[in-house]
Amino acid sequence: MELLKQIEQHKIVPVIKLDSSENALPLAEALIHGGLPVAEITFRTDAAEASIKAIRRKYPEMLVGAGTITSREQAERAQNAGAAFLVSPGFHRAVTEFAIEQHIPIFPGVCTPTELMMLLEYQLPVAKFFPAEQYGGLKTIKALSAPFSNIRFMPTGGIHAGNILEYLSFDKIIACGGSWMVKGSLISEHQFDKITELTKEAVSLVKKEVS
Repeated sequence: MELLKQIEQHKIVPVIKLDSSENALPLAEALIHGGLPVAEITFRTDAAEASIKAIRRKYPEMLVGAGTITSREQAERAQNAGAAFLVSPGFHRAVTEFAIEQHIPIFPGVCTPTELMMLLEYQLPVAKFFPAEQYGGLKTIKALSAPFSNIRFMPTGGIHAGNILEYLSFDKIIACGGSWMVKGSLISEHQFDKITELTKEAVSLVKKEVS
């Protein structure tokens, strides 16, 4: 529950794809300087595990999770690397059960009532709604919230500075996943100052919504 509170306070979870673990620490520094010490490092590249390890070692106060977890083997590697939470693009029973066994918060991806029913089996309080914009965005989340009033959402996919406040205006949304401030091109070109700038703008934007 403490981790959920932290994520809800930040309102944004940067979703990051790193092709090289050498960029992990400069990226972490950029996010911290931007006022957003949280990251979801996706397991879409071989650099994910080493990147999580490096960030956790240098910045233990930073909230770092592992995303795009699609197997129990990946979940185990993410845990060993020090991931504080796991995110899956869809519901995966073995991954979910591993997370519960190991007491690691997990946010499985859902976009249908059937998948939410599966979450209820495990009494999970928060689901990742993915891909958000492609599956109807806030309208769909509101429709799903009617029969599943005990579940909250972390929508990801197509969310940016122009629509995040609309999502955050709904009380069933704990936070939004986004990558507009941590685009792969900015990382590969080592534009970490730009990432800090965009992160500060994003933090300022959501703080206005909260106030």
